[in-house]
Amino acid sequence: MNTRRLWLAMVWLVAATHARSEEIRVPETAGFDAASVPAYAGQHTSVYAHIDENLDVHLSHLVRWVRQPSISAQNVGVREMARLLVGDLQNLGFSEVTLVESAGHPGVWGYYDANAEKTLVIYMMYDVQPVNPEDWRVPPFAGEVVDHALGKVLMARAATNQKGPERAFLNALASVIAVAGTLPVNLMVLAEGEEELGSPNFPEIVAGYAERLRTADGVFFPFNSQTPSGDVSLFLGVKGIVYFELEANGSSSGGPETAEIHGSYKAIADAPAWRLVQALASLTSIDGNVIEVPGYYDSIRAPSEEEVWVFNGGVASWEQREADIRKGFGIAEWIDGIAGRRSLATLTFGTTLNIDGIWGGYTGAGVKTILPHKATAKLDSRLVPDQTPTEALRLIRAHLDANGFTDIVLRKISGYPPAQTSVDAPLVRAALGVFNKHGTTPSLSVRIAGSAPYYVFTDLGLPLIAAGMGLGAGAHAPDEYMVIEPIAGSRVAGLAEVEKFYVDLLYALAAAR
Repeated sequence: MNTRRLWLAMVWLVAATHARSEEIRVPETAGFDAASVPAYAGQHTSVYAHIDENLDVHLSHLVRWVRQPSISAQNVGVREMARLLVGDLQNLGFSEVTLVESAGHPGVWGYYDANAEKTLVIYMMYDVQPVNPEDWRVPPFAGEVVDHALGKVLMARAATNQKGPERAFLNALASVIAVAGTLPVNLMVLAEGEEELGSPNFPEIVAGYAERLRTADGVFFPFNSQTPSGDVSLFLGVKGIVYFELEANGSSSGGPETAEIHGSYKAIADAPAWRLVQALASLTSIDGNVIEVPGYYDSIRAPSEEEVWVFNGGVASWEQREADIRKGFGIAEWIDGIAGRRSLATLTFGTTLNIDGIWGGYTGAGVKTILPHKATAKLDSRLVPDQTPTEALRLIRAHLDANGFTDIVLRKISGYPPAQTSVDAPLVRAALGVFNKHGTTPSLSVRIAGSAPYYVFTDLGLPLIAAGMGLGAGAHAPDEYMVIEPIAGSRVAGLAEVEKFYVDLLYALAAAR
Protein backbone atom coordinates (compact mmCIF):
# COMPACT_ATOMS: atom_id res chain seq x y z
CA MET A 1 0.00 0.00 0.00
CA ASN A 2 1.48 3.39 -1.02
CA THR A 3 1.68 6.36 1.37
CA ARG A 4 -1.40 8.13 0.01
CA ARG A 5 -3.54 4.99 0.23
CA LEU A 6 -2.32 4.40 3.77
CA TRP A 7 -3.18 7.97 4.72
CA LEU A 8 -6.68 7.69 3.28
CA ALA A 9 -7.19 4.34 5.00
CA MET A 10 -6.23 5.92 8.30
CA VAL A 11 -8.68 8.79 7.78
CA TRP A 12 -11.46 6.35 6.89
CA LEU A 13 -10.79 4.17 9.92
CA VAL A 14 -11.04 7.18 12.22
CA ALA A 15 -14.14 8.54 10.48
CA ALA A 16 -15.92 5.18 10.30
CA THR A 17 -15.21 4.35 13.92
CA HIS A 18 -16.59 7.59 15.25
CA ALA A 19 -19.43 8.10 12.78
CA ARG A 20 -21.30 5.45 14.74
CA SER A 21 -20.96 7.39 17.96
CA GLU A 22 -21.33 11.03 18.85
CA GLU A 23 -17.95 12.05 17.48
CA ILE A 24 -16.04 12.30 14.20
CA ARG A 25 -12.34 13.06 14.30
CA VAL A 26 -10.27 14.51 11.47
CA PRO A 27 -6.44 14.31 11.39
CA GLU A 28 -4.72 17.54 12.44
CA THR A 29 -2.62 18.46 9.41
CA ALA A 30 -1.75 21.68 7.61
CA GLY A 31 -4.72 23.85 6.68
CA PHE A 32 -5.59 25.78 3.55
CA ASP A 33 -5.00 29.55 3.78
CA ALA A 34 -7.27 31.59 1.51
CA ALA A 35 -4.96 34.59 1.97
CA SER A 36 -2.33 32.70 -0.03
CA VAL A 37 -4.34 33.25 -3.22
CA PRO A 38 -3.10 36.47 -4.91
CA ALA A 39 -5.57 39.33 -4.81
CA TYR A 40 -7.19 40.09 -8.16
CA ALA A 41 -5.30 43.07 -9.60
CA GLY A 42 -7.73 44.22 -12.28
CA GLN A 43 -9.27 47.67 -12.15
CA HIS A 44 -12.40 48.46 -14.13
CA THR A 45 -12.77 52.10 -13.22
CA SER A 46 -15.25 53.08 -15.91
CA VAL A 47 -17.59 50.23 -14.99
CA TYR A 48 -17.34 51.09 -11.27
CA ALA A 49 -18.18 54.72 -12.10
CA HIS A 50 -21.21 53.62 -14.12
CA ILE A 51 -22.47 51.65 -11.11
CA ASP A 52 -22.05 54.65 -8.82
CA GLU A 53 -23.78 56.98 -11.28
CA ASN A 54 -26.74 54.64 -11.75
CA LEU A 55 -27.14 53.31 -8.22
CA ASP A 56 -30.65 54.71 -7.79
CA VAL A 57 -31.78 52.95 -10.97
CA HIS A 58 -30.05 49.76 -9.86
CA LEU A 59 -31.82 49.90 -6.49
CA SER A 60 -35.14 50.39 -8.28
CA HIS A 61 -34.57 47.08 -10.07
CA LEU A 62 -34.15 45.28 -6.73
CA VAL A 63 -37.34 46.94 -5.49
CA ARG A 64 -39.18 45.90 -8.66
CA TRP A 65 -38.14 42.27 -8.17
CA VAL A 66 -39.11 41.98 -4.50
CA ARG A 67 -42.46 43.67 -5.18
CA GLN A 68 -43.40 40.78 -7.43
CA PRO A 69 -44.66 37.94 -5.19
CA SER A 70 -43.54 34.45 -6.25
CA ILE A 71 -44.62 32.12 -3.45
CA SER A 72 -44.04 28.66 -4.89
CA ALA A 73 -45.86 26.75 -2.13
CA GLN A 74 -49.06 28.71 -2.82
CA ASN A 75 -48.53 29.35 -6.55
CA VAL A 76 -48.83 33.09 -6.00
CA GLY A 77 -47.19 35.20 -8.71
CA VAL A 78 -44.73 32.49 -9.73
CA ARG A 79 -45.27 32.58 -13.48
CA GLU A 80 -45.38 36.38 -13.41
CA MET A 81 -41.95 36.42 -11.76
CA ALA A 82 -40.59 34.01 -14.37
CA ARG A 83 -41.82 36.31 -17.12
CA LEU A 84 -40.27 39.31 -15.36
CA LEU A 85 -36.90 37.51 -15.39
CA VAL A 86 -37.35 36.63 -19.07
CA GLY A 87 -37.95 40.29 -19.88
CA ASP A 88 -34.92 41.47 -17.92
CA LEU A 89 -32.60 39.00 -19.66
CA GLN A 90 -33.94 40.11 -23.04
CA ASN A 91 -33.36 43.75 -22.10
CA LEU A 92 -29.74 42.94 -21.22
CA GLY A 93 -29.15 41.53 -24.68
CA PHE A 94 -29.27 37.78 -24.08
CA SER A 95 -29.53 36.16 -27.52
CA GLU A 96 -31.54 33.21 -26.18
CA VAL A 97 -34.24 33.53 -23.53
CA THR A 98 -36.80 30.79 -22.94
CA LEU A 99 -39.54 30.13 -20.42
CA VAL A 100 -38.99 26.41 -19.79
CA GLU A 101 -42.10 24.47 -18.88
CA SER A 102 -41.87 21.56 -16.42
CA ALA A 103 -44.22 19.30 -14.50
CA GLY A 104 -44.36 22.10 -11.92
CA HIS A 105 -43.41 25.77 -12.00
CA PRO A 106 -41.48 26.93 -15.07
CA GLY A 107 -37.77 27.49 -15.30
CA VAL A 108 -35.94 30.15 -17.27
CA TRP A 109 -33.01 29.62 -19.67
CA GLY A 110 -30.86 32.42 -21.02
CA TYR A 111 -27.67 32.59 -23.06
CA TYR A 112 -25.43 35.61 -23.61
CA ASP A 113 -22.90 35.07 -26.37
CA ALA A 114 -19.88 37.29 -25.74
CA ASN A 115 -17.71 35.28 -28.16
CA ALA A 116 -15.47 34.73 -25.15
CA GLU A 117 -13.13 31.90 -24.21
CA LYS A 118 -14.80 31.20 -20.87
CA THR A 119 -18.45 30.44 -20.09
CA LEU A 120 -20.09 30.85 -16.68
CA VAL A 121 -23.43 29.34 -15.68
CA ILE A 122 -25.56 31.49 -13.38
CA TYR A 123 -27.92 29.51 -11.17
CA MET A 124 -30.94 31.44 -9.93
CA MET A 125 -34.01 30.70 -7.87
CA TYR A 126 -36.89 33.12 -8.27
CA ASP A 127 -39.39 31.61 -5.82
CA VAL A 128 -39.89 32.67 -2.20
CA GLN A 129 -41.31 31.42 1.09
CA PRO A 130 -44.85 32.25 2.30
CA VAL A 131 -45.37 35.26 4.56
CA ASN A 132 -47.47 36.28 7.55
CA PRO A 133 -47.85 40.03 6.88
CA GLU A 134 -48.94 40.79 10.44
CA ASP A 135 -45.49 39.75 11.69
CA TRP A 136 -43.64 42.25 9.50
CA ARG A 137 -42.44 45.76 10.28
CA VAL A 138 -43.36 46.74 6.70
CA PRO A 139 -45.59 44.96 4.15
CA PRO A 140 -43.50 42.01 2.93
CA PHE A 141 -43.95 42.80 -0.77
CA ALA A 142 -43.77 46.59 -0.53
CA GLY A 143 -40.01 46.69 -1.09
CA GLU A 144 -39.28 49.55 1.28
CA VAL A 145 -35.86 50.96 2.17
CA VAL A 146 -35.83 51.49 5.92
CA ASP A 147 -33.41 52.47 8.68
CA HIS A 148 -31.69 49.62 10.49
CA ALA A 149 -28.89 49.27 13.02
CA LEU A 150 -26.64 48.26 10.11
CA GLY A 151 -27.65 51.21 7.91
CA LYS A 152 -30.20 51.61 5.13
CA VAL A 153 -31.68 48.23 4.21
CA LEU A 154 -34.14 46.93 1.65
CA MET A 155 -36.75 45.09 3.71
CA ALA A 156 -38.95 42.61 1.86
CA ARG A 157 -39.49 38.93 1.26
CA ALA A 158 -36.58 37.72 -0.95
CA ALA A 159 -34.47 40.82 -0.24
CA THR A 160 -31.56 38.50 0.55
CA ASN A 161 -32.95 35.06 -0.39
CA GLN A 162 -32.33 35.45 -3.29
CA LYS A 163 -33.78 38.23 -5.41
CA GLY A 164 -31.60 40.98 -3.93
CA PRO A 165 -28.19 39.52 -4.78
CA GLU A 166 -29.46 38.03 -8.05
CA ARG A 167 -30.79 41.32 -9.40
CA ALA A 168 -27.63 43.05 -8.13
CA PHE A 169 -25.69 40.62 -10.32
CA LEU A 170 -27.81 41.58 -13.33
CA ASN A 171 -27.17 45.25 -12.47
CA ALA A 172 -23.45 44.51 -12.66
CA LEU A 173 -23.93 42.95 -16.10
CA ALA A 174 -25.83 46.03 -17.25
CA SER A 175 -22.96 48.32 -16.26
CA VAL A 176 -20.31 46.14 -17.91
CA ILE A 177 -22.33 45.99 -21.14
CA ALA A 178 -23.03 49.74 -21.07
CA VAL A 179 -19.31 50.55 -20.77
CA ALA A 180 -17.60 47.73 -22.69
CA GLY A 181 -20.33 46.78 -25.13
CA THR A 182 -20.19 43.12 -24.14
CA LEU A 183 -19.21 40.79 -21.29
CA PRO A 184 -15.79 39.22 -20.63
CA VAL A 185 -17.37 35.72 -20.44
CA ASN A 186 -20.30 33.99 -22.05
CA LEU A 187 -23.21 33.43 -19.70
CA MET A 188 -25.76 30.66 -19.35
CA VAL A 189 -28.58 31.49 -16.93
CA LEU A 190 -30.68 28.66 -15.55
CA ALA A 191 -33.38 29.62 -13.05
CA GLU A 192 -36.01 27.63 -11.18
CA GLY A 193 -39.22 28.50 -9.37
CA GLU A 194 -39.31 25.53 -6.99
CA GLU A 195 -36.18 25.78 -4.86
CA GLU A 196 -38.28 26.40 -1.75
CA LEU A 197 -40.19 23.19 -2.57
CA GLY A 198 -37.07 21.03 -2.76
CA SER A 199 -36.48 21.53 -6.52
CA PRO A 200 -38.56 18.50 -7.57
CA ASN A 201 -38.59 19.42 -11.27
CA PHE A 202 -35.29 21.25 -11.65
CA PRO A 203 -33.42 18.10 -12.79
CA GLU A 204 -35.89 17.89 -15.69
CA ILE A 205 -35.12 21.50 -16.65
CA VAL A 206 -31.36 21.01 -16.36
CA ALA A 207 -31.46 17.81 -18.40
CA GLY A 208 -32.71 19.73 -21.42
CA TYR A 209 -29.49 21.77 -21.49
CA ALA A 210 -27.05 19.24 -20.04
CA GLU A 211 -24.76 18.95 -23.08
CA ARG A 212 -24.39 22.71 -23.39
CA LEU A 213 -23.87 23.10 -19.66
CA ARG A 214 -20.98 20.60 -19.73
CA THR A 215 -19.00 23.04 -21.89
CA ALA A 216 -19.03 25.73 -19.18
CA ASP A 217 -16.23 26.55 -16.75
CA GLY A 218 -18.34 26.62 -13.62
CA VAL A 219 -21.59 27.66 -11.95
CA PHE A 220 -22.10 30.79 -9.86
CA PHE A 221 -24.95 31.52 -7.45
CA PRO A 222 -25.09 35.24 -6.47
CA PHE A 223 -25.15 35.30 -2.69
CA ASN A 224 -24.74 37.71 0.25
CA SER A 225 -21.79 36.12 2.06
CA GLN A 226 -20.85 38.69 4.71
CA THR A 227 -21.57 38.62 8.44
CA PRO A 228 -22.42 41.78 10.43
CA SER A 229 -18.69 42.14 11.24
CA GLY A 230 -17.91 42.15 7.53
CA ASP A 231 -16.27 38.71 7.52
CA VAL A 232 -16.99 36.26 4.72
CA SER A 233 -17.65 32.54 4.86
CA LEU A 234 -17.35 30.55 1.63
CA PHE A 235 -18.56 26.95 1.43
CA LEU A 236 -17.44 24.49 -1.23
CA GLY A 237 -20.20 21.95 -0.87
CA VAL A 238 -23.62 21.11 0.49
CA LYS A 239 -25.10 18.06 2.14
CA GLY A 240 -27.80 16.11 0.41
CA ILE A 241 -31.17 15.46 1.96
CA VAL A 242 -33.99 12.97 2.02
CA TYR A 243 -37.30 14.23 3.39
CA PHE A 244 -40.02 11.72 4.17
CA GLU A 245 -43.05 10.84 6.26
CA LEU A 246 -43.75 7.89 8.54
CA GLU A 247 -47.36 7.12 9.31
CA ALA A 248 -49.16 4.65 11.55
CA ASN A 249 -52.77 3.80 10.82
CA GLY A 250 -55.30 1.85 12.84
CA SER A 251 -56.20 -0.27 9.85
CA SER A 252 -52.75 -1.81 9.92
CA SER A 253 -51.93 -1.85 13.61
CA GLY A 254 -55.27 -3.11 14.86
CA GLY A 255 -56.52 0.19 16.23
CA PRO A 256 -59.49 2.25 14.96
CA GLU A 257 -59.50 2.30 11.16
CA THR A 258 -61.57 5.28 10.03
CA ALA A 259 -61.91 7.76 12.88
CA GLU A 260 -60.88 8.51 16.43
CA ILE A 261 -62.65 6.66 19.25
CA HIS A 262 -63.15 7.23 22.97
CA GLY A 263 -59.85 7.07 24.86
CA SER A 264 -61.20 4.52 27.33
CA TYR A 265 -61.02 1.84 24.62
CA LYS A 266 -57.23 1.86 24.84
CA ALA A 267 -57.79 -0.97 27.31
CA ILE A 268 -58.60 -3.29 24.40
CA ALA A 269 -57.56 -1.40 21.22
CA ASP A 270 -54.16 -0.66 19.71
CA ALA A 271 -53.09 3.00 19.45
CA PRO A 272 -51.46 4.13 16.17
CA ALA A 273 -49.81 7.04 17.99
CA TRP A 274 -47.91 4.68 20.30
CA ARG A 275 -47.05 2.52 17.30
CA LEU A 276 -45.50 5.49 15.53
CA VAL A 277 -43.58 6.59 18.61
CA GLN A 278 -42.11 3.12 19.03
CA ALA A 279 -41.14 2.93 15.36
CA LEU A 280 -39.44 6.33 15.57
CA ALA A 281 -37.62 5.36 18.76
CA SER A 282 -36.20 2.28 17.06
CA LEU A 283 -34.33 4.41 14.53
CA THR A 284 -31.84 5.95 16.98
CA SER A 285 -30.13 5.48 20.31
CA ILE A 286 -32.16 6.47 23.35
CA ASP A 287 -30.73 10.01 23.29
CA GLY A 288 -31.53 10.38 19.59
CA ASN A 289 -27.91 11.07 18.67
CA VAL A 290 -26.78 7.83 17.01
CA ILE A 291 -28.64 6.34 14.06
CA GLU A 292 -29.23 2.65 14.75
CA VAL A 293 -30.42 1.70 11.29
CA PRO A 294 -28.01 -1.09 10.22
CA GLY A 295 -25.70 0.01 7.42
CA TYR A 296 -26.67 3.69 7.56
CA TYR A 297 -23.08 4.85 8.01
CA ASP A 298 -21.46 2.29 5.75
CA SER A 299 -21.49 4.22 2.47
CA ILE A 300 -20.00 7.40 3.95
CA ARG A 301 -16.66 7.96 2.27
CA ALA A 302 -13.63 9.19 4.13
CA PRO A 303 -12.77 12.89 3.95
CA SER A 304 -10.42 13.40 1.03
CA GLU A 305 -6.95 14.84 1.48
CA GLU A 306 -8.20 18.15 0.08
CA GLU A 307 -11.23 18.17 2.37
CA VAL A 308 -9.01 17.65 5.42
CA TRP A 309 -6.78 20.47 4.16
CA VAL A 310 -9.71 22.87 3.79
CA PHE A 311 -11.29 21.72 7.06
CA ASN A 312 -8.14 22.37 9.07
CA GLY A 313 -7.85 25.82 7.53
CA GLY A 314 -11.32 26.73 8.83
CA VAL A 315 -11.09 25.44 12.40
CA ALA A 316 -9.75 28.68 13.92
CA SER A 317 -12.57 30.74 12.42
CA TRP A 318 -15.17 28.24 13.70
CA GLU A 319 -13.70 28.33 17.19
CA GLN A 320 -13.97 32.13 17.22
CA ARG A 321 -17.63 32.08 16.16
CA GLU A 322 -18.89 28.94 17.86
CA ALA A 323 -20.07 30.46 21.15
CA ASP A 324 -21.98 33.19 19.31
CA ILE A 325 -23.60 30.61 17.04
CA ARG A 326 -24.79 28.59 20.03
CA LYS A 327 -26.04 31.74 21.73
CA GLY A 328 -27.91 32.77 18.61
CA PHE A 329 -29.69 29.42 18.57
CA GLY A 330 -30.37 29.51 22.30
CA ILE A 331 -28.31 26.35 22.88
CA ALA A 332 -26.20 26.07 26.02
CA GLU A 333 -23.87 23.40 24.58
CA TRP A 334 -23.66 20.91 21.74
CA ILE A 335 -24.16 17.16 22.18
CA ASP A 336 -22.02 15.87 25.07
CA GLY A 337 -20.29 19.24 25.32
CA ILE A 338 -18.23 18.78 22.13
CA ALA A 339 -16.64 21.97 20.83
CA GLY A 340 -13.96 23.31 18.53
CA ARG A 341 -12.65 21.00 15.84
CA ARG A 342 -14.70 18.10 17.22
CA SER A 343 -18.03 19.89 16.77
CA LEU A 344 -16.99 21.28 13.39
CA ALA A 345 -15.98 17.81 12.18
CA THR A 346 -19.31 16.36 13.25
CA LEU A 347 -21.23 19.21 11.62
CA THR A 348 -19.22 18.92 8.39
CA PHE A 349 -18.80 15.17 7.90
CA GLY A 350 -21.67 13.67 9.89
CA THR A 351 -25.04 12.45 8.69
CA THR A 352 -28.27 13.11 10.59
CA LEU A 353 -31.77 11.77 11.23
CA ASN A 354 -34.12 14.44 12.48
CA ILE A 355 -37.82 14.61 13.37
CA ASP A 356 -39.23 17.83 11.87
CA GLY A 357 -42.75 17.40 13.18
CA ILE A 358 -45.08 14.83 14.67
CA TRP A 359 -48.85 14.95 15.01
CA GLY A 360 -52.03 12.99 15.54
CA GLY A 361 -55.21 13.28 17.54
CA TYR A 362 -56.20 16.30 19.59
CA THR A 363 -53.69 19.08 20.34
CA GLY A 364 -56.02 21.98 21.19
CA ALA A 365 -56.85 23.61 24.50
CA GLY A 366 -58.54 21.78 27.33
CA VAL A 367 -59.38 18.08 27.37
CA LYS A 368 -60.48 15.70 24.66
CA THR A 369 -59.90 12.07 25.59
CA ILE A 370 -59.64 10.18 22.32
CA LEU A 371 -57.69 7.35 20.75
CA PRO A 372 -56.56 8.71 17.33
CA HIS A 373 -56.79 6.46 14.28
CA LYS A 374 -53.70 7.95 12.65
CA ALA A 375 -50.35 9.48 13.63
CA THR A 376 -47.75 10.97 11.30
CA ALA A 377 -44.21 12.33 11.53
CA LYS A 378 -42.06 14.23 9.05
CA LEU A 379 -38.33 13.46 9.09
CA ASP A 380 -35.23 14.55 7.27
CA SER A 381 -31.77 13.09 6.96
CA ARG A 382 -28.82 15.22 5.83
CA LEU A 383 -26.61 13.12 3.62
CA VAL A 384 -22.85 13.29 3.09
CA PRO A 385 -20.76 11.70 0.31
CA ASP A 386 -21.43 8.91 -0.75
CA GLN A 387 -24.90 8.53 0.77
CA THR A 388 -27.94 8.70 -1.52
CA PRO A 389 -31.64 9.29 -0.80
CA THR A 390 -32.61 5.97 -2.39
CA GLU A 391 -30.24 3.92 -0.27
CA ALA A 392 -31.09 5.83 2.92
CA LEU A 393 -34.79 5.09 2.51
CA ARG A 394 -34.10 1.47 1.58
CA LEU A 395 -32.14 0.98 4.79
CA ILE A 396 -34.83 2.66 6.92
CA ARG A 397 -37.57 0.55 5.31
CA ALA A 398 -35.54 -2.63 5.87
CA HIS A 399 -34.92 -1.70 9.51
CA LEU A 400 -38.60 -1.03 10.17
CA ASP A 401 -39.62 -4.31 8.55
CA ALA A 402 -36.99 -6.30 10.44
CA ASN A 403 -38.26 -4.90 13.74
CA GLY A 404 -41.89 -5.74 13.14
CA PHE A 405 -43.02 -2.35 11.81
CA THR A 406 -44.12 -3.54 8.39
CA ASP A 407 -47.39 -1.65 8.88
CA ILE A 408 -45.67 1.73 9.14
CA VAL A 409 -46.15 3.68 5.91
CA LEU A 410 -43.02 5.38 4.55
CA ARG A 411 -43.55 8.16 1.97
CA LYS A 412 -40.69 9.99 0.25
CA ILE A 413 -41.44 13.69 -0.20
CA SER A 414 -38.19 14.96 -1.67
CA GLY A 415 -34.47 14.27 -1.76
CA TYR A 416 -31.20 14.72 -3.58
CA PRO A 417 -27.55 13.79 -3.03
CA PRO A 418 -24.72 15.98 -1.70
CA ALA A 419 -22.49 18.09 -3.95
CA GLN A 420 -18.83 19.11 -3.66
CA THR A 421 -16.46 21.52 -5.44
CA SER A 422 -12.66 21.54 -5.35
CA VAL A 423 -10.82 24.48 -3.88
CA ASP A 424 -8.48 24.26 -6.88
CA ALA A 425 -11.22 24.98 -9.44
CA PRO A 426 -10.37 28.15 -11.43
CA LEU A 427 -13.76 29.64 -10.50
CA VAL A 428 -13.02 29.17 -6.79
CA ARG A 429 -9.52 30.63 -7.12
CA ALA A 430 -10.92 33.60 -9.07
CA ALA A 431 -13.49 34.26 -6.34
CA LEU A 432 -10.86 34.03 -3.58
CA GLY A 433 -8.67 36.50 -5.46
CA VAL A 434 -11.56 38.96 -5.78
CA PHE A 435 -12.47 38.62 -2.10
CA ASN A 436 -8.84 39.30 -1.21
CA LYS A 437 -8.87 42.39 -3.44
CA HIS A 438 -11.91 43.64 -1.53
CA GLY A 439 -10.16 43.09 1.81
CA THR A 440 -12.36 40.21 2.96
CA THR A 441 -10.33 37.00 2.91
CA PRO A 442 -12.93 34.26 3.36
CA SER A 443 -13.05 31.49 5.88
CA LEU A 444 -13.55 28.36 3.82
CA SER A 445 -15.65 25.38 4.81
CA VAL A 446 -15.74 21.99 3.12
CA ARG A 447 -19.54 22.13 3.09
CA ILE A 448 -22.38 23.71 4.96
CA ALA A 449 -24.63 21.56 7.10
CA GLY A 450 -27.64 22.49 4.99
CA SER A 451 -28.74 21.29 1.58
CA ALA A 452 -29.28 22.67 -1.92
CA PRO A 453 -29.77 20.98 -5.31
CA TYR A 454 -26.26 21.76 -6.53
CA TYR A 455 -25.74 18.15 -7.58
CA VAL A 456 -27.57 18.84 -10.84
CA PHE A 457 -24.50 20.85 -11.85
CA THR A 458 -21.66 19.10 -10.04
CA ASP A 459 -22.80 15.76 -11.46
CA LEU A 460 -22.09 17.31 -14.88
CA GLY A 461 -18.52 17.96 -13.76
CA LEU A 462 -19.06 21.67 -13.06
CA PRO A 463 -17.65 23.41 -9.98
CA LEU A 464 -20.21 25.56 -8.18
CA ILE A 465 -19.93 28.32 -5.61
CA ALA A 466 -22.42 30.60 -3.91
CA ALA A 467 -20.59 33.82 -3.13
CA GLY A 468 -20.57 37.59 -3.09
CA MET A 469 -20.14 40.64 -0.94
CA GLY A 470 -23.11 42.02 0.94
CA LEU A 471 -25.17 41.15 3.99
CA GLY A 472 -28.72 40.07 4.43
CA ALA A 473 -30.71 38.29 7.12
CA GLY A 474 -34.18 37.03 7.92
CA ALA A 475 -34.47 34.50 5.10
CA HIS A 476 -37.78 32.61 5.54
CA ALA A 477 -38.61 34.93 8.46
CA PRO A 478 -40.31 38.29 9.04
CA ASP A 479 -38.41 41.52 8.28
CA GLU A 480 -36.02 39.92 5.79
CA TYR A 481 -33.51 42.50 4.58
CA MET A 482 -30.42 43.28 2.52
CA VAL A 483 -28.04 46.10 3.41
CA ILE A 484 -28.07 48.81 0.73
CA GLU A 485 -26.07 51.57 2.44
CA PRO A 486 -24.07 50.50 5.52
CA ILE A 487 -23.43 52.75 8.49
CA ALA A 488 -20.18 54.71 8.57
CA GLY A 489 -17.17 52.59 9.51
CA SER A 490 -18.85 49.29 8.67
CA ARG A 491 -16.97 46.60 6.74
CA VAL A 492 -20.26 45.41 5.26
CA ALA A 493 -20.59 46.14 1.55
CA GLY A 494 -23.34 48.36 0.26
CA LEU A 495 -25.14 47.76 -3.02
CA ALA A 496 -22.46 49.50 -5.11
CA GLU A 497 -19.63 47.36 -3.73
CA VAL A 498 -21.76 44.22 -4.07
CA GLU A 499 -22.10 44.94 -7.79
CA LYS A 500 -18.41 45.83 -8.20
CA PHE A 501 -17.48 42.45 -6.71
CA TYR A 502 -19.56 40.73 -9.38
CA VAL A 503 -17.85 42.81 -12.08
CA ASP A 504 -14.42 41.80 -10.79
CA LEU A 505 -15.42 38.14 -10.62
CA LEU A 506 -16.42 38.04 -14.29
CA TYR A 507 -13.12 39.57 -15.37
CA ALA A 508 -11.09 37.44 -12.93
CA LEU A 509 -12.61 34.25 -14.32
CA ALA A 510 -11.98 35.43 -17.88
CA ALA A 511 -8.30 35.86 -17.01
CA ALA A 512 -7.96 32.61 -15.03
CA ARG A 513 -5.61 29.93 -16.35
